[in-house]
Amino acid sequence: MGIVSDVFAGRKYAVLGLARSGLATVECLAASGAQVVAWDSRDEAREAAVDAVQKLSVEMEGDVSLTLADPTEIDLKGFDGVVVSPGVPLNRHPIAMHAKLAGVPVVGDIELFALARPTLPKHRVVGITGTNGKSTTTALVHHIIETAGIPTRMGGNIGLPILGQDPLPDGGVYVLELSSYQIDLTRSLDCDVAVLLNITPDHLDRYNGFEGYVASKARLFEMQAGDHIGVIAAEDEPSRSILSSVRHSRAADDERVMAVKAADIDPSRQAGWPALQGPHNAQNAAVAIAVARALGIDEAAIEKGLQSYASLPHRMQRVRELNGVLYVNDSKATNAASTAPALAAYPPIDGRPRLHWIVGGLAKTDNLDECEPYFGNVAHAYTIGEAGAMFAELLRSHMAVDDSEMLSAAVRRAARVAQPGDVVLLSPACASFDQFRDFEARGDAFVAAVAALE
Repeated sequence: MGIVSDVFAGRKYAVLGLARSGLATVECLAASGAQVVAWDSRDEAREAAVDAVQKLSVEMEGDVSLTLADPTEIDLKGFDGVVVSPGVPLNRHPIAMHAKLAGVPVVGDIELFALARPTLPKHRVVGITGTNGKSTTTALVHHIIETAGIPTRMGGNIGLPILGQDPLPDGGVYVLELSSYQIDLTRSLDCDVAVLLNITPDHLDRYNGFEGYVASKARLFEMQAGDHIGVIAAEDEPSRSILSSVRHSRAADDERVMAVKAADIDPSRQAGWPALQGPHNAQNAAVAIAVARALGIDEAAIEKGLQSYASLPHRMQRVRELNGVLYVNDSKATNAASTAPALAAYPPIDGRPRLHWIVGGLAKTDNLDECEPYFGNVAHAYTIGEAGAMFAELLRSHMAVDDSEMLSAAVRRAARVAQPGDVVLLSPACASFDQFRDFEARGDAFVAAVAALE
C-alpha cells in the first residue's frame, strides 16, 4: 500500500497532477484518512485516481475520500496544503498565487514524506542534489547500502515515488534524489546526510537568475539539524560558497560538513569499478564513499559495492561491443557540463583520438564551452537534431564532422568509420524534446540502432 501515516488523518489536501508521484500521493493521503481533492487535465489520469481510491475502499473496508476538482478553480481556504508535481512551474502557474491568497502552502510529495517521518520506524535519510550526477550517485549509494545488508529504499527523482513504497523497518535508510524543483516544494526535510554534487547553470527559466538556482540547492542544508552531516563536492565556485556558508552557520568541523573531490580517488583503484569510469564518476564515487562512511558502513562493503555497481540506463551505459568498437549510451547528458566528463573518460590511445561523438538535440545554450577541453579526444562528431547545424559549424574547425540530422543515421555512419578500440558515444549535451519524448526514449532509440548493426 505504501506509506500511511496518521499525521494526515482529518486533514485536507489538494493534489494537482496525477502522474506516478501524484497518484502515489493521493493513495497515501486517502489511506491515511485525509480529505483529498485531486485533478489532472488528462481524463485517463483522473480515472486512474478514482480506480485507485475505490480499490483502497475495498481493502480498508471503509469510505475513502476523493473529490475531483481543479485546485485553481476552487476555494482553498481551510486546506492544509496543495501538493503539486515538481514539473509545475511555480513562477508561472496560477496555482501558486491562488494558494498564496488562500494562505495555503504549495508542497510536493517529499514534504509529505518529511511530515510522515516521525510516525515511521526509526530510520535515516540521505538526500542527494546537484546539477549533474544525481541519479548515478543516488543509485550507487543505494547499492552500497544494500551490499552492506542494510534495508534501504530509493526514491525522489528516481525510481518509484517514495510515498508509494512500503516503509522500511527499524534501522533502514531512505536514499532520495532531489532536484531543485523538489527542494523548492519541501519545507521540513531534515536529511541525516545531505549531499551536493555540483552546480552549473540549468533550469534558469524557473528561477530569478543563476543565484536563485544556487539558493534552491543550498536549502537542502538549511533544512538540516546542525548536528547532521553534509557532504559537498566543492569543485565549482557555487558549491564552494555553499560549503563555506554551511560550515560558518554551524561552526562545524570537517567531520560534520565534508568537502570531497574527484582527485580523492586513486585512478588505479577506480580501474576496478567497471561501471564508474571517467572523472565525473570519480566525483560520484568520492561522494558515495563519504556518505557510506557517514552511515557507518565498513570499507570492505564499500569496495564490494563499488566493484559490483552496474550503471543506470542512459548514463554511460555500455550497450554493446561490435567488431572491437564499444557503443555507449549517455543520453542523460542533457547539457554541456554533463557531456564534458563523458568525453574526458575516453582519452586518445597512442596519440590517436578514438571517440565518435553523437551530439545535438534541443540546445540549452549556443556553445559547448565545457566540452572544449576534451575536443582532442574526439576523432569524429555526428550532429543531430535542431542544434545539429549550429554545433556542426562550431565543431568543424576542431574535428571531422558529419551533420547526420537523425540519430539512427549517426549510429550507422559512426559504425562505418570507427576502428577497433574506438568508442561510439551518444552524449548529446542537449535536451531531447525536438525529436524524442524524453532522454529515455532517445537512449532507447540509440540502443535499438546499435542492436540493428551487423
